Amino acid sequence: MRLLLDSCVVVWWMDDPKRVAPAARAAITDSRNAVFLSAASVWELGLKIARGKLRLPADYVARLRQDGITDLSVTVDHAVASLSLPNIHADPFDRLLIAQAVEEGLVLVTRDHLILQYPVAQLAA
Repeated sequence: MRLLLDSCVVVWWMDDPKRVAPAARAAITDSRNAVFLSAASVWELGLKIARGKLRLPADYVARLRQDGITDLSVTVDHAVASLSLPNIHADPFDRLLIAQAVEEGLVLVTRDHLILQYPVAQLAA
């Protein structure tokens, strides 16, 4: 399985992995699965950190990489796909994650009730 972590899952993973649902936690730690961190999530989390709305270790990306999580760049195709999604979710970061999951054939690990309304492969976090 190829997984894409929603930004909230990244926060929980760094803070307390037990906050992530057991099935999702098992999938993330299963070495047979490829797990991805989107550049969009790093950007979103960085903005929240800069505004003082979130605290994460300064080296959280390096830690995720050490856990075997792979970077996923944002492409023009991802951006274009995000613009054609139904207007259910207004958050541009979430729309970009949805588009990336669809375009790359990834399972989006999330608990966001709005994302759950999109036709994208999902694993409940």
